Amino acid sequence: MWTEQRQRWRRAAGRLVGALDAVLDSSARVAPFRILLQVPGSQVYSPIACGATLEEINQHWDWLEQNLLHTLSVFDNKDDIASFVKGKVKALIAEEASSRLAEQEEEPEKFREALVKFAARFNFPEAEKLVTYYSCCCWKGRVPRQGWLYLSINHLCFYSFFLGKELKLVIPWVDIQKLERTSNVFLTDTIRITTQNKERDFSMFLNLDEVFRIMEQLADVTLRRLLDNEVFDLDPDLQEPSQITKRDLEARAQNEFFRAFFRLPRKEKLRAVVDCALWTPFSRCHTAGRMFTSDSYICFASREDGRCTVVLPLREVVSIEKMEDTSLLPNPIIVSIRSKMAFQFIELRDREGLVESLLARLKQVHADHPVRYDDDMTTPVFYSSMCGDHKFGDLEMVSPQSSEESEKSPLPCPESLTPVFPQSGSQSPDSHLSREQIKVSLWNDHFSEYGRTVCMFRTEKIRKLVAMGIPEALRGRLWLLFSDAVTDLGSNPGYYGKLVEESLGRCCLVTEEIERDLHRSLPEHPAFQNETGIAALRRVLTAYAHRNPRIGYCQSMNILTSVLLLYAKEEEAFWLLVAVCERMLPDYFNHRVIGAQVDQSVFEELIKEHLPELAEHMNDLSALASVSLSWFLTLFLSIMPLESAVNVMDCFFYDGIKAIFQLGLAVLEATAEELCSSKDDGQALMILSRFLDHIKNEDSPGPSIGSHHAFFSDDQEPYPVTDIADLIRDSYEKFGDQSVEHIEHLRCKHRIRVLQGHEDTTRQNVLRVVIPEVSISPEDLEELYDLFKREHMLSCYWAQPGPVALRHDPSRPYAEQYRIDARQFTRLFLLLSPWTCGAHTEILAERTFRLLDDNVDQLLEFRAFTSCLDIMYNGEMNEKIKLLYRLHIPPALTENDRDSQSPLKNPLLSTSRPLVFGKPNGDTVDYRKQLKQMIRDLAKEKDKTEKELPKMSQREFIQFCKTLYSMFHEDPEENELYQAIATVTTLLLQIGEVGQRGSSSQECSEELQAPAPSPDQDSIFVDPGKPVQDAQPFPEVVEGVWTVSLEHILASLLTEQSLVNFFEKPLDIKPKLENAKINQYNLNNLEMSRHLQPELKLGNA
Repeated sequence: MWTEQRQRWRRAAGRLVGALDAVLDSSARVAPFRILLQVPGSQVYSPIACGATLEEINQHWDWLEQNLLHTLSVFDNKDDIASFVKGKVKALIAEEASSRLAEQEEEPEKFREALVKFAARFNFPEAEKLVTYYSCCCWKGRVPRQGWLYLSINHLCFYSFFLGKELKLVIPWVDIQKLERTSNVFLTDTIRITTQNKERDFSMFLNLDEVFRIMEQLADVTLRRLLDNEVFDLDPDLQEPSQITKRDLEARAQNEFFRAFFRLPRKEKLRAVVDCALWTPFSRCHTAGRMFTSDSYICFASREDGRCTVVLPLREVVSIEKMEDTSLLPNPIIVSIRSKMAFQFIELRDREGLVESLLARLKQVHADHPVRYDDDMTTPVFYSSMCGDHKFGDLEMVSPQSSEESEKSPLPCPESLTPVFPQSGSQSPDSHLSREQIKVSLWNDHFSEYGRTVCMFRTEKIRKLVAMGIPEALRGRLWLLFSDAVTDLGSNPGYYGKLVEESLGRCCLVTEEIERDLHRSLPEHPAFQNETGIAALRRVLTAYAHRNPRIGYCQSMNILTSVLLLYAKEEEAFWLLVAVCERMLPDYFNHRVIGAQVDQSVFEELIKEHLPELAEHMNDLSALASVSLSWFLTLFLSIMPLESAVNVMDCFFYDGIKAIFQLGLAVLEATAEELCSSKDDGQALMILSRFLDHIKNEDSPGPSIGSHHAFFSDDQEPYPVTDIADLIRDSYEKFGDQSVEHIEHLRCKHRIRVLQGHEDTTRQNVLRVVIPEVSISPEDLEELYDLFKREHMLSCYWAQPGPVALRHDPSRPYAEQYRIDARQFTRLFLLLSPWTCGAHTEILAERTFRLLDDNVDQLLEFRAFTSCLDIMYNGEMNEKIKLLYRLHIPPALTENDRDSQSPLKNPLLSTSRPLVFGKPNGDTVDYRKQLKQMIRDLAKEKDKTEKELPKMSQREFIQFCKTLYSMFHEDPEENELYQAIATVTTLLLQIGEVGQRGSSSQECSEELQAPAPSPDQDSIFVDPGKPVQDAQPFPEVVEGVWTVSLEHILASLLTEQSLVNFFEKPLDIKPKLENAKINQYNLNNLEMSRHLQPELKLGNA
């Protein structure tokens, strides 16, 4: 009965909750009708409901009358009513949000129950969305704890309650350094989570493969979102973590595999994956496989790896038609392309919906990139601003420029550079011509059977032709086809020419770097020994830097672009460069070359997997890693002769990064015997360099062009020559079984390690810089750094999407990479500062932030934060007083300070108090002489080079006193400290009054520093034996005239031993650090809950 009532209540409240949710959405437009809650006497309105029409808002009001208003009579306090209504509204929204999320899961009721338990057990803000949960065991040594594993968007959480003992684990994804599957004698197949200081093992999952896959995805997504700003802006999915669900993660993994397998642009989003069969005319049968459809492509991959793949850009498609359904051809469709080819797919489920969605996207693609046809309606014409008319397979590209305009074009190189600047070969022309003719003939035969455009059937046969080496006459064109750069070229007519015009003539840091490297790019090749080749290289590099300022220009791009210009026309070389940098080698060419480091780490694991003896001999693979990094960054172009390296490029454009992995393994296997006998890393590097430098290409027409960075030994013995074709063939035969799926899995795994490696490097360098500057122990500094970084991360977890790069910028110096804003600093100050002042602590934190924010950018780095804490904990008394003094003068104290306008009403702050106090033993102490002597001593010892601080006004002094009173609260010597500070305050007030009566503050200072007069002549201190003339409770003071200096304050404080003891007593930061580690999350959760409460000012209502 209760369940039935709840369901009816939810349905009735559904529309209201939708409106409430819209109210809390800051991005939603303001509705014309709203219901607001106002507490009588308050200027604050809280939105309760909103509606687009009067009818809708009346329905919401009726619901409130029936379900909420009649219960308010039980409350006596108006504030209690407001709290109840707001709490009810928030509960409704939370329940509705949970219901929506639960509906996305396979078992909504169970997931809704898990949501409630997750929220209750870990007390995260609502923004911490639960993705999925599993029952499992968490091992502590050899003891398992059965419980529940909760995977949310930012955390891995485990909860167990067993035999009266509760266990809670909260591990942020961003803290995970290694995620792996392990097993040993004691444990079953487990998932091991490694953080900086601990390892946790989880096992006994019903579906361990699924759990590990979800964990990997969540860790990868979170680390890329929070630690890799260079990728953050490129991937919209990373910017909306609150929308992530289990299904989204699975779709994301599938989408990344799809783009990597077919090497498609990052913007492509997978729409559907359908089992089907494709008619393959070369085998005269239908080949079973899967169809992948995205925004701009139809792709096919056979179930048997490598048998057949097809990439059909929708801009090449003419029509998509359904054929008659028969028993032999069930659910067939025909996809016709412009080169007079047609592809027949059968056995398609939901054929109607598939065809409908494909036609809609086809229409959109043709609308975005219109194509003009020739009269036969089969050959498209693409306009190009690059060069004159030329044919490309079945594609004809026509330049709209006249011959006269072409002569004035800033692009004077319409052809690839190899025909223009041929090399004088060592082989006979006839020998080379015959080999080239044989290769061209084989390729022409292949074209006639498998197709000659980007839509060709790609089979094992074409891979063998590529491994033999592409003929030079076809190389540039086939690179365009295999990389699909030809689609970009045809889709963007005039784009390159426009970039060249905009970028040429501009001078900036990037262009200076390009100019420096122009003459280092294949200097031994004749094409780059004259201005023609240099100018073409300059245009391509500057145009790309202008297109993609995020990458701009990176070293090794010049060598890559030089080789592209040898075999492709200038505009084609530009689009090939785009394909390599943005599609085929993602994240390679950026500030930290994360992509190259990830692949280098993957390569190390492949070495251990395929060459275990070599890996065992070279315990530390860092030497191989250092040399292999250039293999990935330059695709072997810089470390083997050019005529051999271009064959590697052939394989790379066809097979992607897989070709580089397998060729690297083949190189190591060929040299494994010598490497295992090497005595040190230097000898091993020499062996590799010599081997790579002696890789030749027997089919090359030109002389050998050596590598740029080869090492040469002094021995004169001839080194055996290796043919590049044989090496590539061995790489495919021995190591060609690496699937794209396996490589992508390894990339995901090692990306976590690489990003965390960068974080460790940052951490070590920050501590190396800060440790010599402070007295805090290195161990405590490490924990302090972790808290500082975690504070930044907590704000990233639950705050609205914002400019993360403003706070975490890997390009900045190490000590300034993580920076926190004022609110983050205040939370850390509350947790760590020894100067606890009750409610006044937060105000003191705000002033401290303003003092430390030297450049007024509202952000603070770790270095400044630790220097401040170091003074509080380890500074001498004068350093602490100086810091307190600076916290109560500008810029720390401002006119608009929250507590700066408080009047001075404390009776202890009286100028009429005597300066002689009685002691318990009957003695008296006269502070006048002590104070005068201390001021003289401080004046003598003052460092003349130190910049003198401005004097403190009366208003500032009041705040200073208030802070001191607050600091002594709950101290064991509280009463004695209050009495002492009252005495000191009296002294300072009288000093200020003397300065007020004097002609200037300078004269007052001189008078204080003059030789001490007799008590009868003392004009500063009132003789306690004489009545005080004209004593008033507190005279009116003109701001800026009543002043005291730091020396006055310090000397006054030194007269009281209890105050000296207070400021000089040793303080230990460790208890504060331990408390902060426990309560940092709770403090953030509390503040988030407070900020999530929606309130509107009266003026906005």
